[in-house]
Amino acid sequence: MSRSQEAAMDTAATARHARFGKLPERVRYEDMTEVVQSGPSGAVNASPENVAAYRTLSCLALDLGL
Repeated sequence: MSRSQEAAMDTAATARHARFGKLPERVRYEDMTEVVQSGPSGAVNASPENVAAYRTLSCLALDLGL
């Protein structure tokens, strides 16, 4: 390997190390989580979208003979 090739490899290695040589900053647990107030889990009112999906799937089940 010639001297110029070694110098080019050293330059490339230095550039790589400058860019990727250290780990990113640590993300705190508090920054990864979010607390959101939720409603009651047993909601009586079903949304119309869920009812329509149920009707479509039940008709498909009847069509297939299930």
